Amino acid sequence: MTKAIMIQGAGSNVGKSMVVAGLCRLFTKRGLTVRPFKPQNMSNNAAVTSDGGEIGRAQALQALACGVAPHTDMNPVLLKPESDVGAQVIVHGKRFATLKARDYAKAKPELLAKTLESFHRLAESVDLIIIEGAGSPAEINLRKGDIANMGFAEAANVPVILVGDIDRGGVIAQIVGTHCVLPESDRCRIKAFMINKFRGDVTLFDEGMSEITDRTDWAPLGVLPWFSDAWRLPAEDVMDVTSTARAGDVLKIAVPKLSRIANFDDLDPLAMEPGVSVEIIEPGRPLPADADLVLIPGSKSTIGDLAFLRAQGWDIDILAHVRRGGHVLGICGGYQMLGHTVSDPDGIEGANGSVPGLGLLDVETTMAPLKRLADVQGVHLASGAAITGYEIHIGSTTGTDTDRPWLQIEGASAGASSQDGKVQGCYIHGLFTSDAFRRSYLEKLGGTSQVNDYGASVETALDALSDHLEAHLDIAKLFELAEEVEPT
Repeated sequence: MTKAIMIQGAGSNVGKSMVVAGLCRLFTKRGLTVRPFKPQNMSNNAAVTSDGGEIGRAQALQALACGVAPHTDMNPVLLKPESDVGAQVIVHGKRFATLKARDYAKAKPELLAKTLESFHRLAESVDLIIIEGAGSPAEINLRKGDIANMGFAEAANVPVILVGDIDRGGVIAQIVGTHCVLPESDRCRIKAFMINKFRGDVTLFDEGMSEITDRTDWAPLGVLPWFSDAWRLPAEDVMDVTSTARAGDVLKIAVPKLSRIANFDDLDPLAMEPGVSVEIIEPGRPLPADADLVLIPGSKSTIGDLAFLRAQGWDIDILAHVRRGGHVLGICGGYQMLGHTVSDPDGIEGANGSVPGLGLLDVETTMAPLKRLADVQGVHLASGAAITGYEIHIGSTTGTDTDRPWLQIEGASAGASSQDGKVQGCYIHGLFTSDAFRRSYLEKLGGTSQVNDYGASVETALDALSDHLEAHLDIAKLFELAEEVEPT
């Protein structure tokens, strides 16, 4: 018998992903076979899966919490925004189409069927599926054809728990307001609620919990205090990418916050280092002149973000940084930006054509339709340190500076370096999770690594999150509310 329950939010960014990750670890530690599931996700921060596709990185973290490899069935529909009006639609891990919002709405019936396929495949061999919604069910203007929240809950006939975020204020209005605007059939599907991100004495909200219970008839599961170790877990949403500057930091890494920033989990291991300041530079701010390293992250739209970078004046800041002898690292889209040109002859990212890059590496990039998706292993040539990571990109990069590779991946040379070695680029995400490489790279910049096992630190944080939920929520009631998955 497989049971399932769905965690939805009274708004966006209320902590649903973290709650699901914690529940996945909690029930796994109790001996259950657990899987995460998110029918539709919107994120440019993706993970490569064991079956050769891609899903949202939050579901990859939740899979880790379950002790299993990520699989495309955990997130069957992934939307990767490419512009303000359109997104690449990934279905079962592969590109389905690039659609504008109106066209996506027309595709939803077909996509709902795809999400149910994945859901029922997962249900064939597990004890519990913990489903994560997207956004909020209170967005009733999106209810018709919905596959992310109540539309999926109705189609799969699963119960719902609603999460409210007290940190942003107005949590009673969030939850009671959701109750008020939902149609009766959706309202009855919500069985309980919880409050997240409370700071201070949780008993001070006892009256608030009673008010919500009285006005909704939903069962209270508890109040979750602020989880102070949340920063140790990889963030999925760009809204959660914050600077980690601390007093006494030795190294400063400046990261321009691109408009289509993607796979920024590259920053997580660096931000965890006590002696490293990772400063996310918001649009409109100059890159700091005292940075030791400028790290240009991945992008879902390299050409578009090149224009965005120039609009902020960051190109001028980067060139000045190089003239001062500073180091630059470009990863994936950031690597492509470092060359002389980025060409898109087929208009994959938008209008076809070619644009000048930053000209800091003697390479050129040409976009091509086929996306490279792979987990990889290799060696950092300067130190001999073993590395693991993943590739998730379109396009290929060639040129003279690729004759100065700084990595070897699957036995082949990879990456490019300038003549003085201070400007480097590569397509490999996740390099800094490899402890020996991270130590060597930071030493090259004049710093040190104090985190000896990044992977273990993430596991420890997941265990702490599990204990946090166990201590503050009515877990017995939550599991009781989960219902058996109906056979197809």
